[in-house]
Amino acid sequence: MIVVQSNWKHWPCLFPQHGPGRKHERAIVLEEWQREVVRAFPADFLRGLFHSDGCRVNNWATRVVSGEKKRYDYPRWQFVNASEDILGLCTWALDLVEVPWRRSGARVVSVSRKDAVARLDELIGVKE
Repeated sequence: MIVVQSNWKHWPCLFPQHGPGRKHERAIVLEEWQREVVRAFPADFLRGLFHSDGCRVNNWATRVVSGEKKRYDYPRWQFVNASEDILGLCTWALDLVEVPWRRSGARVVSVSRKDAVARLDELIGVKE
């Protein structure tokens, strides 16, 4: 293991979102220069979000078709966070790469369509 540490009084100037208290109880807003970086590299931003607070799962649902109950299995990406600001940044970045998403819960952003899951797989890779 390698431990890297950096102490510098100007880190808060570069990352103003960092601060005391819980992140879901304070504003998480990107500075314009940070937004420009995300616009230029949205896949990298999404990779960081999904690899830290996301998962790729096999979801399932049942439907009655011609009177018979059928089960459907499909892959899905989910991002879960208590901060509405962070959820908003995630959906903004998904919009940048034209990946359709939906809010499947109060704290959950889901990517479930087959083509969207494949696109996200391509963009962010396997979670390690």
